[in-house]
Amino acid sequence: MKKLINGLDEKKIEYRLNEPMKLYTTFKTGGPAELFIIPDGEEELKYVLSLCNKEAVKTFILGKGSNLLVSDAGIRDKAVIYIGEKFDYIKKIDECTFEAGAGSSVAAVCKYALSEALSGLEFAYGIPGSVGGAAFMNAGAYGGEVKDAIVLCNHIDSEGKKGKFEADALDFSYRHSVYSDGGYVITSVVFRLKKGEKSDVEAAMQDFISRRKDKQPLEYPSAGSVFKRPEGYYAGALIEQSGLKGKRIGGAMVSEKHAGFIINYDNATTEDVVNLIEHCRKTVKEKFSVDLETEIKFI
Repeated sequence: MKKLINGLDEKKIEYRLNEPMKLYTTFKTGGPAELFIIPDGEEELKYVLSLCNKEAVKTFILGKGSNLLVSDAGIRDKAVIYIGEKFDYIKKIDECTFEAGAGSSVAAVCKYALSEALSGLEFAYGIPGSVGGAAFMNAGAYGGEVKDAIVLCNHIDSEGKKGKFEADALDFSYRHSVYSDGGYVITSVVFRLKKGEKSDVEAAMQDFISRRKDKQPLEYPSAGSVFKRPEGYYAGALIEQSGLKGKRIGGAMVSEKHAGFIINYDNATTEDVVNLIEHCRKTVKEKFSVDLETEIKFI
């Protein structure tokens, strides 16, 4: 780690020591990252990744932290690389195609699509998180998935080399992509949508965001849906039918508005959230013989 920091100093790449991760997760929990690196664009990212590879330092790539649960002890054995505002941009390619930096928010991409009267991402309006994160896990909601709008992802590999995956090579499936298996950092995503009527696109977006506000506890810190959808069931319904709505452990609570969400109700720790997740899994397993699998990434 010391040699890595020396290399960052040599290239004058911004980094912070013991940066609190609760500042970067939508759960608002998580201890300090020993080394938190903020590359200023692709060239610095290439250098950082190659340097980490050379010095055998493992990395963790951070976007907007919307599907993330970081240990209260923090991240001590990895360099956290922040894909933030330097990767936040949208570029028009043609009438129906555009490129978005991995650090762009999903909301910004949806708003851009609206401004261009493009249809196909309305379902995603309101999904928290970055474009890179959405592609990484094939984010979806209300029957839609981003895989249906993505044609190509640009990336940098662990050795600092640029590349891309497109079409079938992206290996999209439910909450999975080729990137889920590691080894690459998404730098930008190319979307292709269909031309539509601006008023229709806007109406659909407003419908989806209204549904979210009505049914989801957006007023509290959370990481969205905690569990993947079990085949033949809905996780939230199973948790509700298990009598767990409003169940609290420490400052974490199963939302009374939507049982598929666990919220940071009162200064929860990550340990509180993890214990509540495990309680929900155990209870649902005992009552319905269904195994709940988490969507959230644990660090």
